[in-house]
Amino acid sequence: MTRAGNGTDTAIRPFRVTVAQADLDDLQERLRRTRWANELPVEVEVEVEGTATRPGPVLPGWEYGVPLAYVKRLVDYWRDGYDWPGWEARLNEHPQFVTEIDGQDIHFLHVRSPEPDALPLVLTHGWPNSVVEYLDLIGPLSDPRAHGGDPADAFELVIPSIPGFAFSGPTTEPGWNRHRIARAWVELMTRLGHDRFGVHGNDAGAEISPEVGRTAPDRVVGVHVTQIFSFPSGDPAEFEGLSEQDMALLAFLQAFTEEMSAYAQLQATKPQNIAHALADSPAGQLAWSGQLFGEAVSPDVVITNAAIYWLTNTAASAARLYYENRLAGAPDGPTTVPTGLAAFADDFRPVRRFAERDHRNIVSWNEFDRGGHWAAHDATELLTGDLRQFFRRLR
Repeated sequence: MTRAGNGTDTAIRPFRVTVAQADLDDLQERLRRTRWANELPVEVEVEVEGTATRPGPVLPGWEYGVPLAYVKRLVDYWRDGYDWPGWEARLNEHPQFVTEIDGQDIHFLHVRSPEPDALPLVLTHGWPNSVVEYLDLIGPLSDPRAHGGDPADAFELVIPSIPGFAFSGPTTEPGWNRHRIARAWVELMTRLGHDRFGVHGNDAGAEISPEVGRTAPDRVVGVHVTQIFSFPSGDPAEFEGLSEQDMALLAFLQAFTEEMSAYAQLQATKPQNIAHALADSPAGQLAWSGQLFGEAVSPDVVITNAAIYWLTNTAASAARLYYENRLAGAPDGPTTVPTGLAAFADDFRPVRRFAERDHRNIVSWNEFDRGGHWAAHDATELLTGDLRQFFRRLR
């Protein structure tokens, strides 16, 4: 065991995903005994298979929230057809570890590349996702030669579970906001021996990744994200000269805020209110996760993430990230590290004027005509290509 000067355990311990059969049996029993919520009759059935759940307008049939039919369909599959052992094995195909940083266990995948000059890259997932978000990217990014790419674009991947999420386990003290997580990521890369590295993030990861750049601008070669959370301050002067397209982007964001952000408002203000229900009902966990996944990803991805939150009992601590970020306050000035945005069609996109106010060194801005909020799942090759081209100039 290795300890830092402050007595903190700095050892990096091997980890494998293993779930006791008793826990899986309990889950099955709870799924069998699900008491369904009631809902208003649906007069018109609308086929939404393959349609992305995106920020405004709300999909037909989802006006009141997650439909009963959606939850029933996924619970039936979770109970009778879903293959948890197969997903557990898929996770365990990759080397995994846990280390304690700032009093908190941090779980991460560490996938080395066969290429000797691979660039270390941290991939940070979002909510209600997990490290599962990046499983499809591991091969193409770490071993491009084997996937029809240029071996010069290879990455050594570090894919952590956000503190309080999944296999990192629940947080046990307040303050685990995006700033503190960014400092933990820098320490993690120090322990792994990386002086220079890149970062990428989606959703919550797109909030954390720029903070990593702010924390260690001399070490982070570039920050790549799929969203930039830069919004108007409310000053009418900010809207002067905005194009019709920019105003449409703001309207899209407003629709999301008005129609789909109830989960964020609750988790940012009173996260414990929902935590009790999620800790007691796997069907409830599935529905709470499903409000953002919808039909944009496969049923297996929705269920696997819900299962991980359920089996690790981390719904409460994952929700607390929103609360901690609300209290964290604004960052100290704009970022200066080279920044790249990959914006996908069915996701909300920032107005560039506001993005450049908060990020002074945007060197790549690409907008795609397909893909959604979970691009690692539904536009894997586009995201892979954008990551390769962005970091190519920064190695």
